[in-house]
Amino acid sequence: MLARTGVLGDLDRLTQQLANATAPEGTVIPADAWRDDVALYLQFDLPGMDRSSIELTTERHTLTLTAERPSPVPADARPVLTERPTGRFTRRLALSDALDTAAAEAAYDNGVLTLRIPLAAHAKPRKIAVSGGATKQLTA
Repeated sequence: MLARTGVLGDLDRLTQQLANATAPEGTVIPADAWRDDVALYLQFDLPGMDRSSIELTTERHTLTLTAERPSPVPADARPVLTERPTGRFTRRLALSDALDTAAAEAAYDNGVLTLRIPLAAHAKPRKIAVSGGATKQLTA
């Protein structure tokens, strides 16, 4: 349910955005996304980040995720090995207008941020009742 129409367009755009999303020093923030008939679900790996540093905002169908992982090395110490990226991470995704971002819910557990964005009422699958009755003759 990213900003393209059709299921294939949604998946195509999501794949492209996931492949191109980077964090400090070119580190990719791993993410998964899926949907069902009621919502879009996103999960982001944010290990070592304090929940209070995570911010999620939506504006004009754009989801922005920011989080910060401080360096564990004390200021007066000399690093010997630093392979884990630190700093401020940002991720932006374009969302479809078929999502109700005002009703989004997020939870952070064991280094994984899970976001649930319900489908807007107009985008949910629904059945259309077919009524019966007398046959009508159509005129031109």
